Amino acid sequence: MAGGSRHAPGHRPARPVSVEEGRIADAIRPVVSASGMDLESVRVSAAGRRRLLRVVVDSDNGVSLDDAAVVSRELSGVLDSAGVMGDFPYTLEVSSPGVDRPLTETRHWRRASGRLVKVALTSGDVLVGRVVLADDEAVILDVEDVHSRFPYAVLGAGAVQLEFGRLPERQEPEHQEPDRQEQPEELETRDGH
Repeated sequence: MAGGSRHAPGHRPARPVSVEEGRIADAIRPVVSASGMDLESVRVSAAGRRRLLRVVVDSDNGVSLDDAAVVSRELSGVLDSAGVMGDFPYTLEVSSPGVDRPLTETRHWRRASGRLVKVALTSGDVLVGRVVLADDEAVILDVEDVHSRFPYAVLGAGAVQLEFGRLPERQEPEHQEPDRQEQPEELETRDGH
């Protein structure tokens, strides 16, 4: 099942989800899913006299600022009509997960394809390798130029490693157009009177 939920052995959420956060997640999950995204987390915290609702979403194609803005507008409507935030004023923050998010589910590993990761195995060994492929059953890691398959059952939570100075692999186009300098268009300004 693509995008399935397979928690790595021994992984525990950073903190337990409250009943309120669970109700909010249930109310907004259909909107997030309809947008082609996955709901990664919901967190409610106090922010002065308001509450801060942080919603983390992700997709196979990533989450652009425009995507986050569209989902945010749709979620605001659902939250207000469902009344799950109560009568308290709140601020809604929609974002994508950072690179420090642990790789605990099939979709996390799939989205880390090509990235360097560090992961502890149930045997106690710790590996650093590049994710070559992640399917429904296992992850293939390139560890020192050797591709090995690891079923999810033997993996702990993986962590993407930051790589400074590594340029992404890039294919050169077969035919390149010469660089053209774009001239800015002249804008007409009108006085509104």
